[in-house]
Amino acid sequence: MAKTKLTFCCQTCGTLYPKWTGQCTGCHAWNTIVEEVSTPVTNNPRFQGYAGGEALITRMADVTLQDELRLSSGLQELDRVLGGGIIKGSAILIGGDPGIGKSTILLQAIAHLSKAAKVLYVTGEESPQQVTLRARRLGLPENQLWLLADTHVENILNHAQKEKPQVLVIDSIQTMHTSLLSSAPGSVGQVRESAMQLVSFAKQTGTALFLVGHVTKEGSLAGPRVLEHMVDTVLYFEGEQDNKHRIIRAVKNRFGAVNELGIFAMTEKGLREVSHPSAIFLSRYEQPVSGSIITATKEGSRPLLVEVQALVDQTHAANPRRLSVGLETQRLSMLLAILHRHSGISTHSLDVFLNVVGGLQIFEPAADLPTIFAILSSLRNQPLPPDLIAFGELGLAGEIRPVPGGQERLKEAAKHGFKTAIIPQGNVSKKEVDGMKIIPVQTLKEALSYLER
Repeated sequence: MAKTKLTFCCQTCGTLYPKWTGQCTGCHAWNTIVEEVSTPVTNNPRFQGYAGGEALITRMADVTLQDELRLSSGLQELDRVLGGGIIKGSAILIGGDPGIGKSTILLQAIAHLSKAAKVLYVTGEESPQQVTLRARRLGLPENQLWLLADTHVENILNHAQKEKPQVLVIDSIQTMHTSLLSSAPGSVGQVRESAMQLVSFAKQTGTALFLVGHVTKEGSLAGPRVLEHMVDTVLYFEGEQDNKHRIIRAVKNRFGAVNELGIFAMTEKGLREVSHPSAIFLSRYEQPVSGSIITATKEGSRPLLVEVQALVDQTHAANPRRLSVGLETQRLSMLLAILHRHSGISTHSLDVFLNVVGGLQIFEPAADLPTIFAILSSLRNQPLPPDLIAFGELGLAGEIRPVPGGQERLKEAAKHGFKTAIIPQGNVSKKEVDGMKIIPVQTLKEALSYLER
């Protein structure tokens, strides 16, 4: 009889310990180490192979390359994030908060895929009746949708070997368990081993694999970090419960660009694609308001117009507050220091609040210049021109640095009716944008001199 082994494993990063301890030395998290009992298995089916035959060493020059064949999900926004479609044999991990729409978007996608490919949907959290009710509520075809309610990985792979689906959906990976380990489903060991068997099956048989993952309260995918390394693509489904718009973002993609963005709207008939995403992030006011400006940010290959709002007010506390939603708070503090150093405008005794309309997160420094403009507009209580757009990175020496994709940003702004753009000198192109006045600046003083006119 196989001897059981007692280990202690961190549920966040998967680090193993011979005994229990309060803090993990790998990820420095507290109270995440739990006891796990595993039984070694001598005959491991994971290494037997699903495609048959023995793996051979091959010279790279002798490898025959096949044309990259992508399957369309029927949702252009999802295909954009995936890099143009679904690659055969790829493993895709999609995570998001409960009720955000992960199962809904996958059900809509496989309903379209079932017209040209065989699809198997494995549900570990819901019954087949619940999945069928959702499909009927969304008005999806049911004839070619195959369901399997099981959480045992070996049973799922046996069915998959017989049915030979081209697309396999696992909802969710945290509910799966394997006979190779005796720990409970959802533990680090079970998640890692189950995902490894499923990904191995997908690679050897050319099956496109979708894994649904839960997220922690910090917003990261639950389970071991190695789970993200095993798959080819990692997608995050973002959005607020009181907002109908959903954003799907690629943070890892071996077959396409990262940080691509897909935008959907949640309706009674499921998720609907947003054809003009810039419009949902823009607020049109009847009268110009202070502290608001439009900037052009770039998410992957797509330029987006978003509104940056600032509120500067007298503080009633000993330490002024610096609060930023959608932008890094530390970068806001740095911009305020640059503003004081190179223009003499002090905010030491003022509260500064910053917000990006629509819940979008801006990670690029192109929003530095419009952030300064919004802060000054609120401080002076002077509205900016409604047809003005600005972008540019601000250096510590007060210089305005160019940002990538400047011409694409200007074209997107001109498409929405903006007439004036303040941009870095390095982004000026020989090709003029029809109907738009370009104001190039090299330093912060030059940029602020335009606002004082």
